[in-house]
Amino acid sequence: MYPLKFGPIYKEKIWGGRALEEKFSKQLPKGSIGESWELAAHENGTSIISNGNLAGMSLMEAIKQEGEKILGTEAKEDYYKKFPLLIKILDANDKLSVQVHPDDEYAFEHENGELGKTEMWYVIDAQEDAKLVYGVKPEVDKEEFVSSIKEGRLEENLIEVNVEAGDVIYIPTGMVHTTHKGILIAEIQQNSDTTYRVYDWNRMGKDGKPRELHIEAALDVIKFGTKPEEKVVGLEIKEEGYVRTILVACPYFTTETLDIAEKYSSDTNHERFYVLMGLEGKAKLSYEGGEMELKAGETLLLPATLGEYELVGECKLIKSYIRDLAEFKAELKELGYSQEEIKQIKGL
Repeated sequence: MYPLKFGPIYKEKIWGGRALEEKFSKQLPKGSIGESWELAAHENGTSIISNGNLAGMSLMEAIKQEGEKILGTEAKEDYYKKFPLLIKILDANDKLSVQVHPDDEYAFEHENGELGKTEMWYVIDAQEDAKLVYGVKPEVDKEEFVSSIKEGRLEENLIEVNVEAGDVIYIPTGMVHTTHKGILIAEIQQNSDTTYRVYDWNRMGKDGKPRELHIEAALDVIKFGTKPEEKVVGLEIKEEGYVRTILVACPYFTTETLDIAEKYSSDTNHERFYVLMGLEGKAKLSYEGGEMELKAGETLLLPATLGEYELVGECKLIKSYIRDLAEFKAELKELGYSQEEIKQIKGL
């Protein structure tokens, strides 16, 4: 096995732009491109492998052929039917709709067996004074929320936060959120494309009509009366040649950033697959049998049987994977990290 590259899947959005072209020199089609699906195995977009002897296969076709070699010994049986992650880059050139996502139980029942959508946003770039909406004010109940939608004053019930490059937001299901304009985001999420729009700024779609809202479903899943999460700080681990910051560890994914000054070495150990997304700079990735370059804006899947690998260069990337949280927490405690330090990791 070898690191798998994929052709991106571009999605035109009313709120999209051309930042992916400017930031990462991506070859975009015409139009306002709001999303680049970097790694996907969903009915609304499926990644095709672009390198090596599996080139031309979809991700799920490769998994069907190679199975555990890609997914690993720790993979759940469900992963062979539906790949668990969807990795994107979002270009919010304008405001996204005010939205919320359901959990697994609700989505399975109401969205034809779809997964829920817990996600994490890493702010790659942001204009000055960029803002996100991140939650409903805790004192706002469902009745007031509905009234504020009808009366056109929803914004006063939403929590706004300023963001800049490097900020990380953890968005569990039931959390109302959106972005204002001028933000480029790496999104790590469950493999779901279910979004319930609450409000869309009174704008029209490409057909000249207001875009569909899903207020009733949204009200079913919004978790009113809960205090929104703070921005993710993460647990920073400094090693010779790199800094590793564990950001989120939830049942659906674990994410960390790697700031590599010289080199970083690791091993897939046949247990699980890993996804690497380049954020800044570039590095040479070496593994048994070959080497390749990983640049900013590129995403790779490291199959479970890849084995030992090394990244050499000056770069920053996101590393995503799935693992048992109880084992992970126990490992961190054994390494000497306190409960307070571990709490810096969201979702754990």
